[in-house]
Formats: sequence, structure tokens, C-alpha cells
Amino acid sequence: MNPINHVAIIMDGNGRWGVKNKKSRNAGHRAGIKTVEKIIKASLKNKIGFLTLYAFSTENWKRPKKEVNYLFNLLENFLNLRINEFHRQNIKLKILGIKKFSHKLNNLLNYAEKKTTKNKKLQVNLALNYGSKKEIINAFKNLIKNKDIINEKNLNKNLQTKNIPDPDILIRTGNTKRLSNFLLWQLAYTEIFFEKKLWPDFNEKDFNKILKKFKLIKRNFGNINEK
Repeated sequence: MNPINHVAIIMDGNGRWGVKNKKSRNAGHRAGIKTVEKIIKASLKNKIGFLTLYAFSTENWKRPKKEVNYLFNLLENFLNLRINEFHRQNIKLKILGIKKFSHKLNNLLNYAEKKTTKNKKLQVNLALNYGSKKEIINAFKNLIKNKDIINEKNLNKNLQTKNIPDPDILIRTGNTKRLSNFLLWQLAYTEIFFEKKLWPDFNEKDFNKILKKFKLIKRNFGNINEK
């Protein structure tokens, strides 16, 4: 059976869930936070080492300003309410992306990372203002600037995900089949699961079902397995 060390998730469908249920898009984002909490708990139960959540892409700035501001207020409230609990649960929080938010939110993110930096049970990577293309370009720029040899090992060292293993599993909810500029380099040999359910409807049972499927997959990594 395949071990599972890292699960990455594109949490798609919050806004559509809100509209579908005759509520606002913001109501969908609120419901999505509850699913985040469920999946973090499920990750702890399954002894997963790393959970990466695509929370806000570099392209998401194109959304209406009111919705963007609401998302960041929701994130602030979530961290203020949960960061001490995460610390007690031995959860480490890491931000992937460029911290170009309000002074208040930047300080809160830095505080959350610093407070939980020594925790080891589960590392939750929040991808915020993250874009994989920009991450890869910046990595190449650093290699050229430092006159390092351009190879896979050195490129990995210059990515924001250095010291984080590549995902074993990628889950995308919302019945959409694309990567949306998320971990393009790191997903080379990741098993991808596209889930029809919108993110607020996704639950622990769905998560465990995907983990079970993954464990039974034959993973050859380009080799031939004739056994």
C-alpha cells in the first residue's frame, strides 16, 4: 500500500455553493471554512505529514473587491480563533505565496508561522497570493543571480516548497479539471483526483475514500512494474 505523506487540495466551489443554495457567494466562503477544519482533523487522524490548501491565487485579485476583502477578513477571524488550538494540536502553519496583504493580516500570518514553527504533527501550508508560474520564474532568477548550476536539485532548493515533499495526492473539488497555476513543478508524479462535489459539501468520508483509492494505485514513476 502506498504511504501518504502530503495531500494538496484546490478548494473550488465556495462561491457556486452559495449561489446554488440561494445564499451569497460569501456564505459559500463561510461554509468552506468549516470544511477546512474537517479536513485538517481528518489529516491528523490519518497521520498525514503535510496538507497544502490553495486558498487564494495570484489571479484571484481579479475578483470583486468586496469579495476579496471579505475573504481576507474571514481568514483573519479563522486564524485568530484557531491558531492557539492548532498550536496545542502540534500543527505547524506555513504560508506559500507573496505576503502583500494589509499590515494587520501580514503581521497575523507572521505571528501564526512563528508561534507554530516548531510543531511537527501536521504541517498545514496555506497558499495565499500564490502562483506557480511566478514561483518557478523566481527560482530560475535566483539560480542565475547566484550563478548556480541549473538542475532539478538546485531548482527545488529555490522554490517556496523547499523542505516540503512533493504531494502524493492532489484533490480538486468543484467538478473542474484543471490545475489553475498550482504547484505545477511539484505535481509531476502526483495522483490527481477530481471531485464533483463543491468544497463546502466535501467531507471526511469523501477525503478518506480518496486516501483509500490512492493506497491501492500502482505507482511506477516512469518505470515498468511487471509483478
